[in-house]
Amino acid sequence: MLSGTMPTLATGLDFTATRLGVIMRPQAGQPHETWGVLNPGGTRAADETMHLFPRLIAEGNYSRIGHTRVLFKAETPVAVERLGVALEPHESYEVNSGGGGVEDPRVVYVPRLKRYVMTYTAFVPYEPRVAVAVSSDLLTWQRLGCLRFELMADGRDLNTCGNKDAAFFPEVVSDPQGVPSFAILHRPTTRLHFRRYHDGTKIVQPPSGDETRENIWISYIAVTTVLEDIASLTAVRRHERVMAPEQSWETKKVGTGAPPVRLTYGWILTYHAVSAPNGYPRYCMGVAVLDGERPSRVLYRSPLPILEPQEDYERNGLVNEVVFPSATDLRADGALDVYYGAADRVIAAARVTLPGTLPNLGATSNGG
Repeated sequence: MLSGTMPTLATGLDFTATRLGVIMRPQAGQPHETWGVLNPGGTRAADETMHLFPRLIAEGNYSRIGHTRVLFKAETPVAVERLGVALEPHESYEVNSGGGGVEDPRVVYVPRLKRYVMTYTAFVPYEPRVAVAVSSDLLTWQRLGCLRFELMADGRDLNTCGNKDAAFFPEVVSDPQGVPSFAILHRPTTRLHFRRYHDGTKIVQPPSGDETRENIWISYIAVTTVLEDIASLTAVRRHERVMAPEQSWETKKVGTGAPPVRLTYGWILTYHAVSAPNGYPRYCMGVAVLDGERPSRVLYRSPLPILEPQEDYERNGLVNEVVFPSATDLRADGALDVYYGAADRVIAAARVTLPGTLPNLGATSNGG
């Protein structure tokens, strides 16, 4: 164990985590960070430096997406260097007279596109949407707009509900029809939202079907379509449910953590799960393994959280009892560093030990 680190409560699991501690706190005198720094996207740059894109919360819950470089001591992340603001809310789907913000980014490099792809929550009260931006250098970001969902075969329309926690896969996979595709995980919301129309405000009932709790879904875009027009990354189709809440620590919802990481036995997906053991939300981190070619098929889920609120910085903050993974860094020694928001106030890191082979707990699919 690294000197000064703390193990997770969940020991003896196939995936185990060791806390590395807090690496970023709100900076005194910085108005963009008054309420907190949290839930960063992250990726390695071309020069192999590690970059994080934290959500910065200003007074009044107004969020921007910052840009930082991770600083290491030996091989351990210990702090960040602030490089500025990556995205400032200004589009109509990001801010209006009632407020807004850009929140909770995930960032992944997609070699086939030779671009970094950022997904983030564009929040216009009271309706969160998933938006996409791309960059070739991590410095300048081109907005592509919000996700647009093809109508489902049963008539449900995911365009009419809110959505969060989206992350692209870095590599091409097959959609349900076997078409080589880029794939995106996302979490349609089941709560009512208020959508503003030119003739007034309308309450929108989400097309959740039999879902009363929020699930992880996957949607696809054909590779050929995106290579013709990068803006097609926002036009998704052939939607499938991937994971639904199953365990007692997942009773309220499950949502994507960091973008999936490809290993020999499948895609490693960190995810957050929410329960309410004392009447208040409690966020924990789990790990799933998705099939390498058909990622809607779940091969493994951790039976217990591998990281749950335990330390003071995870239990007390803007929102208490939160461990929210949103970025990972696969190390040369095969371990996985996870960067997570803690209590919606600070950013911390943990090191996850990965098994060499797929744990044998049996395969599930579509949340079943």
